[in-house]
Amino acid sequence: MEASRYKSILSRGGLLSAILLMSGCSSALLDPKGIIGIQEKELIITALLLMLIVVIPVILMTVYFSYKYRTSNTEEKYEPEWAHSTKIEIVVWAVPIIIIVILGTITWRSTHELEQSKPLVSDVEPMTIEVVSLDWKWLFIYPEQHIATINYVAFPKDVPVQFKITSDNIMNSFFIPRLGSQIYAMPGMMTQVHLIANEANDYKGISASYSGGGFSGMKFTAHVTETRDEFNQWVQSVKAKDGALTMHDFSDYQALAKPSENVPVTYYSQVPEHLFADVVKQYKGALNSHENGMDEMHHTDMAKD
Repeated sequence: MEASRYKSILSRGGLLSAILLMSGCSSALLDPKGIIGIQEKELIITALLLMLIVVIPVILMTVYFSYKYRTSNTEEKYEPEWAHSTKIEIVVWAVPIIIIVILGTITWRSTHELEQSKPLVSDVEPMTIEVVSLDWKWLFIYPEQHIATINYVAFPKDVPVQFKITSDNIMNSFFIPRLGSQIYAMPGMMTQVHLIANEANDYKGISASYSGGGFSGMKFTAHVTETRDEFNQWVQSVKAKDGALTMHDFSDYQALAKPSENVPVTYYSQVPEHLFADVVKQYKGALNSHENGMDEMHHTDMAKD
């Protein structure tokens, strides 16, 4: 009787604790604000439910058998008289195999559909933002608007954005959790991720890979405007500022790239036209590291010239 009472108290206390903990947290991955994030959320939930088909029965049976055949219950004895059961073997092996096949098929299809470098289908004209991972800050370059920012990126709602990403020295990871699809930033090469935001708001962006002492402060704000006109107004306000990112030689960029922690948001009203390509090409062998991406930048530069 006493044990039953304690068990009831513990179960109620555990349930209350779980409710309090869950009420105080909000997972960005489970509250997406972009098309890619929504599809990734559906994949996470589907995979979880499929795995619970095995996990829940195992947990329930473990609790049931542990309670039924406890030492104090002398009326129940577990003394099986068989060494093999074909039915049990079929269930134990068939169910997990079926779930693995279904989960593998869904994951394979979703992985190809959500390939980061794959352009998003949309009737809206896309825009491009170039991203450089520095120690310990993010440099965002707008090649079409000829401006740049530090630790702040803005783009309109419902507009496909192609992020071209590289790193100045150490491997890093670019991630806006509520929009989905983190992607690695590699020195000497270019990676790509395409995202769309469905709601105008400010979203937190992070570095998802540890990169040294200033890693904890390597965050940025992704500001999504309600309209493209509002975004254009923001661009004009940046162009009106005094700061300019001039690159008479590459030593100017190297000064900017020096390690610094908790860097405030900075705006540059001017930016060199081929800065991103120059950052990628600063490493020997960069031309062979991501051939398609570098060819794309080369053709773009030739068209501008």
